[in-house]
Amino acid sequence: MKRVPTGIPGFDELIEGGIPEGASILVGGGPGAGKTIFAMQYIYEGARSYNEPGLYVTLETGLKDITWNMQSFSWDIKTLQDKNLMKIYRLNLTHSRSAEEIEQQIEKELAIITKMVDSIDAKRLVIDSVTAFGVWIPKRGALRHMIFEFANRLKETGCTTLLTSEIPKENRDNIGYKFSAYGVEEFVADGVVGLYFTPPNRSIFVRKMRGTNHSKSVHAFDIAENGIEIHPKDEMLWGALRQ
Repeated sequence: MKRVPTGIPGFDELIEGGIPEGASILVGGGPGAGKTIFAMQYIYEGARSYNEPGLYVTLETGLKDITWNMQSFSWDIKTLQDKNLMKIYRLNLTHSRSAEEIEQQIEKELAIITKMVDSIDAKRLVIDSVTAFGVWIPKRGALRHMIFEFANRLKETGCTTLLTSEIPKENRDNIGYKFSAYGVEEFVADGVVGLYFTPPNRSIFVRKMRGTNHSKSVHAFDIAENGIEIHPKDEMLWGALRQ
């Protein structure tokens, strides 16, 4: 099986060297857990270290905020953007009165994403975050269906994809079982990674990874000056996941 190294220090040691190529991985966590940094670093390191173009799609954060966050780690994103190794795109959705209008908007956005992937021959893709769809689709049943269809359509791009998701407080209390807001995201993903922040400790847990004999332990990580650094030899107690 061909694997895609994330380039995040320490993480690939937990998953036999990298993510299975073409897989969709859910990265879940509470506020401040490091989901966005993890996803940004995946795109940045793919471009910088492996010459693999990547597309970062945000549903919530403004483009200027994302650029500022990346530059705060002294990442030279402009050079990579100029070389078409990295693109950042903000999904354009507006409130609509009907589910049909939302579906039409999402179809249009999927077409744009596919075109952008093709334009730079992207190998990596990030959607940050799928939880934000709940702002536009209030009905839970329709929301779950849309997320399921959206995730499946993304697989058609051929990219190795990260999907971030907020874990609500009530789900974070069910340690090791629920990694998403709506209860469907983890079932359409080929892998699930949980990030946890219980001040002052940060920890990571790989819940599943298709075709991978991944670590079954909880590991410590830090957010340092160059981004996330995971300590694969440092194992933590399950109680450290309480947020």
